[in-house]
Amino acid sequence: MRRSLPPVASRVSDTLIARGHHGVIITQTEPTHSAEQAARALGVDVGAITESMVFLLDDEPVLLLVSGSHRVDLERTGHRLEGTLEPASVAMVREVTGQPIGGIAPVGHPTNLPTYVDNALSEHRELWAAGGHPNTVFRTSFPELVRITAGLSIDVD
Repeated sequence: MRRSLPPVASRVSDTLIARGHHGVIITQTEPTHSAEQAARALGVDVGAITESMVFLLDDEPVLLLVSGSHRVDLERTGHRLEGTLEPASVAMVREVTGQPIGGIAPVGHPTNLPTYVDNALSEHRELWAAGGHPNTVFRTSFPELVRITAGLSIDVD
């Protein structure tokens, strides 16, 4: 039986297709709200999971796409980005992404967020990212992720 995607995940799929990706989004049967849950459900290394995280860089929202095996050091990463980095509020995250926490995709937002991609993701041939709604994911690669997000690759630690 074919399941339809939630509207927010359909927008992500449409954005992926518009940017040259196949646009296939998979709906998981078990929760994938964390990188560990997603890795377990997909049978992949947690480092291959792409976490989409919104921060404020000098009070402006930015998107960091971070390997599931990394945690963002605000001071060091902010220094690399030449500003002060701090977590965005839940309200800000919802406003700038239009997507629920636990399912934020790297694309398909109502605003174009400056995007930075963790270089550690390049260590994996296949990457998995949320599809805009909890329990949805899509497959990509590091070069494709950088391209479809117009992101800049950086070291995140």
